[in-house]
Amino acid sequence: MMEWLHSVVVEHSAVQAVIVLSLLCACGLSLGKLKVRGISLGVTFVFFMGILAGALGLSIDSQMLRYAQDFGLVLFVYALGLQVGPGFFNSLHDSGLSLNLLSLCVVILGFVMTVLMPWTCGINLADAVGIMCGATTNTPALGAAQQTLSQLGVSSSGAALGCAVTYPMGVVGVILALIFMRKLMAKTNHLIVNDDEDADTTFIAAYQVHNPGIFGKEVAEVANISHLQFVISRLWRNGKVSIPSSKTVLLEGDRLLVITNEEDSSAMTILFGEQETTDWNKDDIDWNAIDSNLVSQAILITKPKINGKRLGSLHLRRHYGVNISRINRNGVQLLATPNLRLLLGDRLIVVGEKESIKNVEKVLGNAVADLNEPKLISVFAGMTLGLLLGCIPIMIPGISMPVKLGLAGGPIIAGILMGTFGPRIHMNSYTTQSANLMLRAIGLALYLACLGLDSGPEFFSTVVRPEGLAWLGAGFAVTIVPVLIVGIIALRIMKIDYGTVCGMLSGAMANPMAMNYSTDVLSSDRPSLAYATVYPLSMFMRVILAQVVLLLFL
Repeated sequence: MMEWLHSVVVEHSAVQAVIVLSLLCACGLSLGKLKVRGISLGVTFVFFMGILAGALGLSIDSQMLRYAQDFGLVLFVYALGLQVGPGFFNSLHDSGLSLNLLSLCVVILGFVMTVLMPWTCGINLADAVGIMCGATTNTPALGAAQQTLSQLGVSSSGAALGCAVTYPMGVVGVILALIFMRKLMAKTNHLIVNDDEDADTTFIAAYQVHNPGIFGKEVAEVANISHLQFVISRLWRNGKVSIPSSKTVLLEGDRLLVITNEEDSSAMTILFGEQETTDWNKDDIDWNAIDSNLVSQAILITKPKINGKRLGSLHLRRHYGVNISRINRNGVQLLATPNLRLLLGDRLIVVGEKESIKNVEKVLGNAVADLNEPKLISVFAGMTLGLLLGCIPIMIPGISMPVKLGLAGGPIIAGILMGTFGPRIHMNSYTTQSANLMLRAIGLALYLACLGLDSGPEFFSTVVRPEGLAWLGAGFAVTIVPVLIVGIIALRIMKIDYGTVCGMLSGAMANPMAMNYSTDVLSSDRPSLAYATVYPLSMFMRVILAQVVLLLFL
């Protein structure tokens, strides 16, 4: 019995590698559900289980280890890029621009501290980059750094070990910094929490037309004059409710139900004349009770031919007499503007007569089962494109060797491009949120298990040595200092609310555990929205800078 168990679990083979990695992932994910004072390490526990198993002498074939580690990394970053792709470029302007600039400050400060480590702490640069990757919980950046070190003929074992030593503090350090900032800013009366505000991007209000300047003008004409984005969902006139079109003429005394952006609500009052006090943004409003002839229904886009088309090109108002009041995409409410490109999985809120809405259903699909079928062709084709992209050498002036996006940078860019532009060329790259989370979780768990196994044999002996303590101190500084500096600037000087700052800092540090902690404590979606806004650009910059720093200063 013992010989059989030894041959299955210890002796190197393909089956043994799968058994060991599966066992590490299962145990680590189970322990990751434990919470201490509301803090859970989640999938990070897989990394620690790998370290423990490696320290106890368990190993798998080196080629199998490298394959599983690389495949897990590619799967994780590609699925991540695919998920954030549709909103990535939109996040680079408006309010998202300031958040991304702040997150880049966090990234640059961390790299400046890393470059200074050889002079301030006596840590060689290769190990310092690994320490930085662990301190920022950024395993894709470590993968890029390891590839660059391999190209330079330098051992990457120190970088992996530095990441392993500082990773736990990187997880906890961001959460400690967020707690400290909350208490500090509360004492100085600079804390802006806004936890109870709706994180959606749309705002619904009723207005009465009392502005003589728009009497007798068509809705389209009023929109052109004001340069504001809004949708008029319903119009009350002489006690009757109707669905206005762009040609509808506005008269004095008309009541309008308007969907707009919250920051434009005051401008809408000036434009139309008077805002009513009724709160139309509550979740418990029965929209179908407003008028017996009109109903409001959510319709899911499931037909591939609609994927990537602009809303205005469907002419739903002209053909079916309905209005699209707003669009729900991954839990975020978007204003239904004519230029908005529709994606598979979008949920359109349609207002109209019952028969008209049934006809719109036939156009859009509304067949949930169609979306549940996985689109594996786009997944494998996208990963192939990402790997090819990662192999392209990029020459940067002043650097003798070309920079490559590698296994981390290439797939995440391919995922972003596929998620963003795939719909525009009618390529079906849609995956349900649960399927995307599954791909990401499997990839990250595999990568962390392999990384832990590889680092485990030397982990504990390194921690107790003087240089191990220096690594811990340097890693803690890289975690805490940039977060505190940028966080306090965002809160005190830029007056950004605390929930958004938490999400921005968590995304800049690639720390989903800190984001989950913020979401749980604040009971708000603001951290997760800010996290998704800054994560792609921050991740991309860390992957690139990890290579550039090594090529420039090593």
